[in-house]
Amino acid sequence: MENKTIDRGRRRFINLFLGGAVVGFLGAIVYPLIRYLIPPKIAEANPANLKVAQEAQMAPGSAVMFKFGRKPGILIRRPDGKFAAFDAVCTHLDCTVQFKADESVIWCACHNGRYDLTGRNISGPPPRPLEPFEVNVLNGDVYVSQKEA
Repeated sequence: MENKTIDRGRRRFINLFLGGAVVGFLGAIVYPLIRYLIPPKIAEANPANLKVAQEAQMAPGSAVMFKFGRKPGILIRRPDGKFAAFDAVCTHLDCTVQFKADESVIWCACHNGRYDLTGRNISGPPPRPLEPFEVNVLNGDVYVSQKEA
């Protein structure tokens, strides 16, 4: 009778040990997979003002791409010499827009969406205008900042 008690005790210990080893092994595999699939939150740099260009280096009818935090932006010097800056993400499917100087439009290559130089959508599938940025020229430097709501 004593042997049966010892055997049950050993068997129970081995079962607990092996169960713990299996749980530890699965945890060692599953945890890195979860960490890979759900990346950590990264604090986004959100600048108040960003120096994008120098006024003298931008001819009328030209554009420059820049990064505003994590989003691309586009600074355009219109043919009349005034500056305009927009979030360079198309409002249709988040493609990056570009400036077509020969047509004086902002163009999205994904689905041929077009915006005028004020950011208003004029043709194609974009449902709304581009988000504008505020542009200031100070001592010959062109600064872009978020528009205040």
